Amino acid sequence: MKFTSLFCSTLLAAPMLLSAQSSFSITSDFAYASDYVFRGIHYADESLQPSISFSAGNLYASVWTNQPITGGTDNEFDFTLGYALQLNDTWALDLGATYYDYPETTGNVEQLEPYLGLTATLANGFSSSTYLYYESEFEVTTLSTVLGYSQQLQDTLSLDLAAEVGGVMPDADDDYTYWALSAQLTHALNDTASAYLGVTYSNTDLDHSVRPDGKERLFLTTGLQFGF
Repeated sequence: MKFTSLFCSTLLAAPMLLSAQSSFSITSDFAYASDYVFRGIHYADESLQPSISFSAGNLYASVWTNQPITGGTDNEFDFTLGYALQLNDTWALDLGATYYDYPETTGNVEQLEPYLGLTATLANGFSSSTYLYYESEFEVTTLSTVLGYSQQLQDTLSLDLAAEVGGVMPDADDDYTYWALSAQLTHALNDTASAYLGVTYSNTDLDHSVRPDGKERLFLTTGLQFGF
């Protein structure tokens, strides 16, 4: 499981790939989410979600965690290592894996999820990405596509929009489809720091009477991000 906001995950894949082609960089994020929703499934209520990411050449790595404020949900740590290959000015390949650790669960549940993605930086502020994931512990395949749009509203204010649709295909359970729409405003505080506020609508085609964790939700994300 990972980021609640499209802008913290798949939508930012193409810009992250471009960053990975440049010199060494570090980005830290201190986020609050009113709900933790991943691939349409609700995992926790209010949560703190700090993260830090590194890139050097084509390689990148990140550590992300979800720390629930309410609800008594177990915490989570995600460790990602990837390799970005810029094909041309538009297209890029992204290959990596995420290791999920749940230290508070009985038996300390761990999962590994390799992924392969194709991202595009399109004209007029549009971007797209398609990712294939395979979680090996429970044998779950996920295919996700995101279309994003970014617009500079003022010198220090930008608007990002995103739409995501994905399919989750577990070997031992029923498949389901999820979708999400997000909007985020980001204000640059200076050359290295920015503040953001976002809203996301998420839903699935699961039977909500059986899987209430997959019902539609509207949640907020806000935080501070620092880049060096």
